[in-house]
Amino acid sequence: MEISMLKKYKWTMISTSIILIIPVIFGLVMWNSLPDMIPTHFDAANNVNGWSSKGTAVLGIPLFMLAIQWLVFAVTTSDPRRQNISPRIQCLILWITPAVSIVEAIVIYGTALGIDIDITLFVNILLGIIFIVLGNYMHKVKQNYSIGVKISWTLNSEENWNRTNRMSSWLLIICGIAFIANAFLKTSYIPAIVIVLFLVVPFAYSYYLYRKGV
Repeated sequence: MEISMLKKYKWTMISTSIILIIPVIFGLVMWNSLPDMIPTHFDAANNVNGWSSKGTAVLGIPLFMLAIQWLVFAVTTSDPRRQNISPRIQCLILWITPAVSIVEAIVIYGTALGIDIDITLFVNILLGIIFIVLGNYMHKVKQNYSIGVKISWTLNSEENWNRTNRMSSWLLIICGIAFIANAFLKTSYIPAIVIVLFLVVPFAYSYYLYRKGV
């Protein structure tokens, strides 16, 4: 990670880091009102299936998210082809973790304080928005080692990269719409299908192009 890149995205990293610390501040303020064990994992039916200590929920999870944020920044700004990552796309990637963190905090603290929260609605809409936004930018990303469909065939062929990521853009948008629909349908199989599609289809399409000599 170069100092020049840190200066370039200084205000983005300051802003996102502050947002990632907000759940810690809220948790400390509400410390005495929170139970000793806090629900931190839920199934598709909004049932709690995982608990954490108050310290882990208030300090551990937000600080872990903060560490992820700085890791993402370090990886993308140390990319040998970082010049191919536009500042707009870089900023977009850097805002994903804070967005997830805020929704996560609302769900965890809300549930701990006895507020009835439709977790499936929150999570699916958030994922849907992230997928759709990423889909609108994926086709604009040039070859790099951090963002996009990064497999040997795309990295060794610019045409393969462009066509695979263009197709993946549409796939992301379709998957995003599926997630938003699932916010209201509340099924357990739509997320599974979406994940499998996004893992398999770009890989298969890129290999198909490679076999055609692209």
